[in-house]
Formats: sequence, structure tokens, C-alpha cells
Amino acid sequence: MTEMSAPIAYKKARKRGLNKLSGLRNLLIDVRRAWYRRVWGMDLHPTVQFSLSAKFDRTFPIGVHVGPHTYIAFESRILTHDRTRGLYLHTRVGANCFIGGNSMILPGVEIGDNCVIGAGSVVTKSVPPRSLVAGNPARILRENIEVGEYGRFLTADAMESALAEQGLT
Repeated sequence: MTEMSAPIAYKKARKRGLNKLSGLRNLLIDVRRAWYRRVWGMDLHPTVQFSLSAKFDRTFPIGVHVGPHTYIAFESRILTHDRTRGLYLHTRVGANCFIGGNSMILPGVEIGDNCVIGAGSVVTKSVPPRSLVAGNPARILRENIEVGEYGRFLTADAMESALAEQGLT
């Protein structure tokens, strides 16, 4: 019989400020996700999380596709149309991705699984899986990255725990 090592118990950051209302926020996100899916016809996986200020294109809503365990941060936009060129294209975001705040994903772009898009990025071209991209226009900064659900780096729990132990969170 082999011995199994005990799972590492990470210390979590204390909930402060509006994070104390995370249950209410999650309920609002669930309602909004259901509204986008049922009324607008967007393809949002039931595990997708997003900020209440994230914007999904409603001009061509059936072109929005977001995979499981993806997080879309504040003021980010996912576009599916370009009226100046008469384009109506499907825009896809893969599984386990993180779209940073104030980012813009342009119509027809496909973001592969396990990607991180830096804050303020303008993604004009498709992004291969397991990539970290940032900038305007967004460029690949690192490839073959390892992330977990919601684009969280695998070392994030250990870093958060270390900061919590020092009382810095």
C-alpha cells in the first residue's frame, strides 16, 4: 500500500471591502449569465465568471463563445462585429483563460485554452493555447505557460498563502 501525501493547506487572504459581498455578486453573475444565454443566445459556459462591468457584443450576440472556467475582468469587451467593414464574425475564448481588465477582443479572434490576456490589451489576432499576451496590439510574451482554472497561475495559491502568513493581505 502506498502512502499518500497530505494536501498542502494554503492560507487564504482575508475578505475585505466588497469581497465580503461575494455571495451576492456571484448570484448577480449567475442571473446575468443566464440572461445572456437565454435571451441573447450567447454561448457562455455555465462556469464562466465575469465582472459586472464586462461587455459582450449584443449586435451579433450568437458570435460570442466563451469556454469553461474562464474569467473576464472589469471593463473588458468581446466584440463580434465591425460595422465599418460589414463584418459579423464569431469570437471565441477557450477554457481556463483570464482576460485582463480593460482588454478588447476584436471580432473573429480565437483565444486558445489556458491563455492569459494582460490588462488593457487589444487582441487583434488569434492567440495560440497556453500563451501570455499583452499590449496594443497584443503580442505573445510567453508561450507554454501553465495555468489552472480561470487562468490562475499554478504558483498563485502558494504566493497568496505566503503573503497571508506575513499579514500582508
